[in-house]
Amino acid sequence: MSIKENQRKIILDLAVTLDGFIEGKNGEVDWCIMDSEMGFIHFLNEIDTILYGRKSYDLWGQYSPTIDVSDTEKQLWEAVHSKQKYVFSKTQTGTGKQAIFIRDHIYEEVMKLKNKPGKDIWLYGGASLITSFINMGLVDEFRLSIHPVILGQGKPLFADLQDRTNLNLVHTKSYSSGVVQLIYQLRQD
Repeated sequence: MSIKENQRKIILDLAVTLDGFIEGKNGEVDWCIMDSEMGFIHFLNEIDTILYGRKSYDLWGQYSPTIDVSDTEKQLWEAVHSKQKYVFSKTQTGTGKQAIFIRDHIYEEVMKLKNKPGKDIWLYGGASLITSFINMGLVDEFRLSIHPVILGQGKPLFADLQDRTNLNLVHTKSYSSGVVQLIYQLRQD
């Protein structure tokens, strides 16, 4: 599936452990390294829409950091909360000030978003939403930040995928923290 020239990209940008987990066994993400060297604010400036599963939205979609965090973290969360948010949920519906909920016709609704004018779209997650998007061929770019930790157990990034997805490596970068970012795009065979 090729990306139309004027079509927005769906970008999966996610932190993952070396052994492929996006959360620890109790949902912990304390292993995730955030530093300004990784350019996350720059990434947020390249998108204008964030896609969440309901559980991820409940945890992070309205998150407010404590007042004692760094200015960089405050800037990060201000940037996140300035984006249009869509939540994919089988149980919750509606449109609110904070987000638009999508329950049915995921492929069609996402294609409408991709064809609207604007910046690229961040597929935030969770794991089941990521799996659904990959299975439907909706992820255009995979930006995986591999963190220097092995958890041994937790929530895997890739589970229940239906088919092989062939990718091209387009960029790698390593950081002094030990994080390595890999950026892949769908291979256009």
